[in-house]
Amino acid sequence: MELELGVLSIERKDATQGAILRAWLDQHVLPEFSRRTLPVDTAVAQRCARLHIPDKRDKRGERDALIAATALVHGMTVVTRNVADFQPTGVAIFNPWESSH
Repeated sequence: MELELGVLSIERKDATQGAILRAWLDQHVLPEFSRRTLPVDTAVAQRCARLHIPDKRDKRGERDALIAATALVHGMTVVTRNVADFQPTGVAIFNPWESSH
């Protein structure tokens, strides 16, 4: 989702660069990761919904909630620089940009 949104954004701004990124995503990235992509199934959707309750005003983005829910359901670690948005979810987090690692 994140890569698709990025490519769509560039396609709107710069058709040439967008075409290059579209080819990269469609011909290289998606085939390479096709067997390593997890679906947003019922368990993930329900866990995502629970991340927004009891505080519906939670400003955490829907995409981050889907990522966290997917990781929680599948017992995985989220690798991100954006630690603050994921900490309240209880998901395991690894920040490879921190010097302590």
